Amino acid sequence: MGSTGIGIAAAVSVEDLRGRARARLPRAVFDFIDGAAEDEVSLRRNRVQFEELAFVQRVLTGSTQRDQSVELFGTRYGSPFGIGPTGLAGLVWPRAELALARAAAAAKIPFALSTVASVSIEDAGAASNAPKWFQLYLLRDRGISRALVERAKAAGFQALILTVDCPVGGKRERDPRNNFTLPLRPTLRNVMDFASRPGWLWQVARNGAPRAENLVAAAGNANGAQALAAFMEAQVDPAISWQDVAEVRKIWSGPLILKGILSPEDAAIAADHGADGIILSNHGGRQLDGAVSPMAVLPYIAETLGDRLTILCDSGFRRGSDIVKATALGAAAVLLGRATLYGVGAGGEAGAAQAITILQEEVDRVLALLGASSLAQVDPSRLFSLALARRLSEQ
Repeated sequence: MGSTGIGIAAAVSVEDLRGRARARLPRAVFDFIDGAAEDEVSLRRNRVQFEELAFVQRVLTGSTQRDQSVELFGTRYGSPFGIGPTGLAGLVWPRAELALARAAAAAKIPFALSTVASVSIEDAGAASNAPKWFQLYLLRDRGISRALVERAKAAGFQALILTVDCPVGGKRERDPRNNFTLPLRPTLRNVMDFASRPGWLWQVARNGAPRAENLVAAAGNANGAQALAAFMEAQVDPAISWQDVAEVRKIWSGPLILKGILSPEDAAIAADHGADGIILSNHGGRQLDGAVSPMAVLPYIAETLGDRLTILCDSGFRRGSDIVKATALGAAAVLLGRATLYGVGAGGEAGAAQAITILQEEVDRVLALLGASSLAQVDPSRLFSLALARRLSEQ
């Protein structure tokens, strides 16, 4: 089923696609995309935040048409969400980033390519004529990073996302428990896991294990998958600073977006350093376990800096209702990571398209039931904090 996309149309929620991806992928690969750091507190908290916000409906509004389009950095998109950057998405489907880019273009939503994508910047740029964004990690060798930016310019990428919350990698404990490594290495512990998913294994055998295509040339003499992985690990730079952001601003004239902001103070500094937008993110719970959820800080940052920055959110979004709640609190749009990875992992481009369709239909239904004809009509007055109500009742 997974390899052909058969049955994907029967999925009625992102959770359905998650189940199909889990059934198709080896446990180690599924847990790599599904898991988070340490005790996964932030992963769970990201979901709880949505449950604590209840909608306040308005009725008898006479609204029959809904518009969920948004304008981001001068471009009009069809929905208030896009596909965020995910590293080595090719683990779940061969050249998955191309499938995601094409599905995003068809749905008129943004797509962002990771520095450590399993396809090249040039191939992703040629996947469609739709606007695309590129996500950059600043590496120890700044020359490599500058070259990546120049390649993104030449390939026609519209916006640059600079990830700022990864001075070191998070401790994702599912991976060592599954004996999962990058590059993929069969061991006594995981060989049966891989063999239990013959469809996935056949695709890997036919297409090759994914690698960070955009760093292959920079790695030079680092021949082989293990050497490339060691090169990438050695290039992680914990010393990046606001001065580096200023330097990136000098070489990139298009929209510059900082990903990984959670502090109102950092959001203000980002604006001072020429950022056009920020992505409120705890990296889906994959970095600092126990980090605050983006939805918790969104109202405060939107209130104080919404006129200076375009504010985006990621981490934990699984429903159209989640997306509408974020826009009500001041987010211009939401970026998806796992939600669309589940789709492509379940059935390639068809699965990615199904994930997008599900969410677009859910956004439209939420607007209709709220009595709103557009996202602009859904503001904080349409939300009720259950947590606040509990605290007030206890006083």
